[in-house]
Amino acid sequence: MLVGKRKRVQTKREGLKEKTGPVPEPTLYRLPVYLSYLRLAKKSGLRYVSSTLMAKEMGIDATQVTKDFSHTEIVGKTRVGYEVDKLIGVLETFLRFNTVDYGYVFGAGSLGTALLLDHGLEQFGFKIRGAFDVSDTKVGLHVGGVQIYHLDDFERVKDDDVKIGILTVPADEAQRVADIMVKGGIRAIWNFTSVRIRAPKEVVVQNTSLYAHLAVIFNRLHVSMTEDNETESKEESDE
Repeated sequence: MLVGKRKRVQTKREGLKEKTGPVPEPTLYRLPVYLSYLRLAKKSGLRYVSSTLMAKEMGIDATQVTKDFSHTEIVGKTRVGYEVDKLIGVLETFLRFNTVDYGYVFGAGSLGTALLLDHGLEQFGFKIRGAFDVSDTKVGLHVGGVQIYHLDDFERVKDDDVKIGILTVPADEAQRVADIMVKGGIRAIWNFTSVRIRAPKEVVVQNTSLYAHLAVIFNRLHVSMTEDNETESKEESDE
């Protein structure tokens, strides 16, 4: 696997020192958002940025930004803030986005195909090396430069250095395919199905259910519209 050695940043002069130990999951969700913001800031010509400005732009508390950055222990300059270039480099190294990890897609349906075509993942250090499906209409095709193999050929064609698998099969096939992935040496599963899968404790499972997020959207939208209607009704009754 083409994974470069992770740089350890310890220079006191630069005020950088990488912490060890697990990082809270909410922080890991926010750090890539900060990185995207900083990349846009760099494009606009911004050289320094403060935690206050970042917090204002993102609608969060400035102390949260500072706390999140404390996991890398990058130190900003008083009354100046963080140097954008340096902060981008620190976050990319900390998140392993400046190295390349490879993965496979299991399930080349509409969602799987969309991921094969999404070369934006490469900007975050992830490249899809191959895909697997059981449909005769899919097997043998190349999508986004990636070949689709039959699932039965996984053991034969797999690269032992590829440890990440993206699961995008139908829900009723999720557990069976996950078991095949684990048996074949996959150590991290990015699960896009609507069901929770079982895996050995040494296998990392990250669930990303589009339907769960859709349920949140529906609920929040309904609550918001109900509140608006109640407000309008109250205003009309007061007239």
